[in-house]
Amino acid sequence: MSLPLLMGTQPRVSAPRKPWQSAALVLAIAWVVAACGGGTNNVASHSPTPPASQASGTPPAQGSPAASPVPVTGAFGVLISTQTASSYAVSLVGIDGKVVATSQASTPATASCASVAGALVSPPVSTSNSRVYYMDAQGVVRFLAPSGDSGRATTVPAGTASRRSMFAVSPDDQRIAVIVDDFNSTGASTKLYVEDLNGGGNHLDLFSQTGARTLWPVGWHGTNNLVVAVVASCSQGGGPFCCGPQELHVVDPATAARRFTLGSTIACGIAGSPSPAGAICWDGSQSKVLNWTAGTVRTIAMPEPKLQYLSPNGSQVALVDNNGTSIAGTNISMAGIFACEWIDDTHVMSGGDPQHQPRVGNVTNGSMVPVAAQGDCAGRLPGSL
Repeated sequence: MSLPLLMGTQPRVSAPRKPWQSAALVLAIAWVVAACGGGTNNVASHSPTPPASQASGTPPAQGSPAASPVPVTGAFGVLISTQTASSYAVSLVGIDGKVVATSQASTPATASCASVAGALVSPPVSTSNSRVYYMDAQGVVRFLAPSGDSGRATTVPAGTASRRSMFAVSPDDQRIAVIVDDFNSTGASTKLYVEDLNGGGNHLDLFSQTGARTLWPVGWHGTNNLVVAVVASCSQGGGPFCCGPQELHVVDPATAARRFTLGSTIACGIAGSPSPAGAICWDGSQSKVLNWTAGTVRTIAMPEPKLQYLSPNGSQVALVDNNGTSIAGTNISMAGIFACEWIDDTHVMSGGDPQHQPRVGNVTNGSMVPVAAQGDCAGRLPGSL
């Protein structure tokens, strides 16, 4: 089988990723993203299930009335704090490094593959063009806007020691795609459904599979293209960066029929989170900048593995290695800042902890400002791919 990838995040096993930690880990991510091979998962070959009232085990959505979402006029990065504590914080950060809004939620249960391997899951966060959405331990999905507006949006199946729900909200805040994984010693049972964000109506059970590979809901390209990633279900012995998104599939959110494939599990693994302009894959000697119809826009000589992030407009590529972040084709280099996302076309952001403060870097001149928050990168606003 073969399926579609994720917005703005990297894999999580039993602990959150920390790109500012060891330089060797930074390289390990890129190596694994390119090297994880095996069979594929194919949404396009699946005959979608007709609309159903609710997927098995899916609680009724219980959204609460709230102010209508307003698309942001600026750009903001998202940080989420460690997933090893009982609660985690979600922070929205401006290009000036200032935290404009923050909220907290109980941390979803850590899932494993029958306690013999770590379960690979994406962060419990998604972004629309208006808000960041985040999930708590009970499966309640709440939202936070840069204005501070917050509330409850819907519910998804709550996590357990063997189950995790992952989700992506459409850019217009109308639909939510949910992947529910039930992990076991050999992989995971995966279910994908899409429904209205408010109230859970128009529910569609679209896809199911069982095996060593699963999917992450990466985001939406516009409102009529869902992007999912092919990811290994479990990890053992490889550390927190053992496996990541390998292919991105653009699928029809009404049928799960695959429209385009970006990257390859065997030949050209995805090298960083995607952007509105597309994604980058690395084949071991060069990187390919891909648009959302899977066309190669340009290639970059890349003999060594590096994390690579495409700017929202597609004009620049941020390269992250042992030393920090540089911008391909320019003399801009920012030592010590290990970028994990673009906020807008001229600013990148790194994550951090008490020993390594997150920072926002200006790629036009290499300047950096500190961020008064901690955590991992988890997307950007506006959130459309």
